[in-house]
Amino acid sequence: QEQLVESGGGLVQPGGSLRLSCAASGTFLSIYAMRWYRQSPGKQRELVASINPGGLTNYADLVKGRFTISRDNAKNAVYLQMDSLNPEDTAVYYCNVERVMVPGPRYEYDIWGQGTQVTVSS
Repeated sequence: QEQLVESGGGLVQPGGSLRLSCAASGTFLSIYAMRWYRQSPGKQRELVASINPGGLTNYADLVKGRFTISRDNAKNAVYLQMDSLNPEDTAVYYCNVERVMVPGPRYEYDIWGQGTQVTVSS
């Protein structure tokens, strides 16, 4: 059973940093785009950052210059380094993969992690 497990959330003061990790467990032949989303209470889930297998990245305007997404293809993992955090960054952060190829071979699509809470507060 393929799944994503996030870690690294917590409470941080404004201006601080956190690093989120997401590990994909299962047997994969390929993992395509990996993404981080976030959702605050009363708001829609929004895309924060994405990275393709070759390392090409894309960021939401609100986090450009503060957040850095990276991936380790050998570990089937994706990371989100978050710097200069502010209270507006408070949300549950979710890891997502667009598509994976598993033995068969066959594809599975749109896999989500359970989410990790990030709270920015003094």
